[in-house]
Amino acid sequence: MNKINIQAGQIIFREGELNNSMYIITSGTVEIFFTHKNSATRLALMKKGDFFGEMALFRAKPRTATARAVMDTEMVAVESKQQLERYLLANPEFAAKMVRILADRLANTNELLISKLNEITTKEIEYQIEEK
Repeated sequence: MNKINIQAGQIIFREGELNNSMYIITSGTVEIFFTHKNSATRLALMKKGDFFGEMALFRAKPRTATARAVMDTEMVAVESKQQLERYLLANPEFAAKMVRILADRLANTNELLISKLNEITTKEIEYQIEEK
């Protein structure tokens, strides 16, 4: 794992990039955002002790968001599953925090998915009623 110092305003990674690193913030603040129709939407504001980019370790897919330092930031880059496993074993409190956060993120994603599926189903039902 490598320590990285990022200056305020510097991009860590961009939407669409292929990069397999995850990051753990040791000081500073990072914003995660995505751009749609030339408009940036902030997804999260990360601070000391937070992590981001973890999906890159598990999926060989392009980044779905951009990460930018809000202030001067120091981070640790985790570049492989093996590095992450060693870090989690050496830092059980962080491991427990990571499990809680990932569970929350999954629950939020499930809620969003169910909400969108309900919207689609409602529109399909409305369409079928209008057809008759």
